[in-house]
Order: sequence, then C-alpha cells, then structure tokens
Amino acid sequence: QVQLVESGGGSVQAGGSLRLSCAASGYTFSRYYMGWFRQAPGKEREGVATIDRDGSTSYADSVKGRFTISQDNAKNTLYLQMNSLKPEDTAMYYCAADRYWLDMATMRQGNYDYWGQGTQVTVSL
Repeated sequence: QVQLVESGGGSVQAGGSLRLSCAASGYTFSRYYMGWFRQAPGKEREGVATIDRDGSTSYADSVKGRFTISQDNAKNTLYLQMNSLKPEDTAMYYCAADRYWLDMATMRQGNYDYWGQGTQVTVSL
C-alpha cells in the first residue's frame, strides 16, 4: 500500500524558514519522479519543485532561489527547504510521486500516481 505522509508545516513570520518532509512507503522510492505542489483557498494548484530520478531539480519561478528540493533514498524521504518565506507562500503543501514523469504542468493538472494528505504552511507579515 503506497503512502506519502507530509510533515513540517506550521506558522511563521515573513522571512522565516520551514523544512517540509514527505515520508514515502509502499513503492520503490528511487524509481519515481517526486515533487511538491501547493494549493491555497480559491487558487489553482501550483507546482513548486520537482526532482528527477537522477537528482535533477526544477522550480517554479515564484520560489527559485528560496526553496530547495532534495531527497534521501536511504530514508525514502523527500524534503522541501523553504527560506525567505513570503505571505504569498501560504498554502497547503503536498508531495507527489509519478513513475514516468513529473513537472510543473503535470502537477498543476493533477497528473501523478500518488500524493499525500498535505501540510499547512502559513506565513504572516
């Protein structure tokens, strides 16, 4: 049974940092494309970052230079280090996994095999 469990969200002031984790189980973690997407109330789902099976990363323009995606294959865990947080980063953050491909467009469209229940990030001024 595949499970993705996010953690690490919370409330921070603008300029602060958070580190999100996504613990995966039930599949071969290293063989999947992984990513993070977010959704705020009343807004479209937005891809945030992806990491390929070879470790290549990509980011949404809105988070480039502030967020870093990484993974630990030995721990079957995906991370998202978020620095210099802004109020507009406030959203529910989800991790996603797909066997064949994952990018900003596919995450926005909801085209992925698995996703977690999300973790809330709230950034205040």
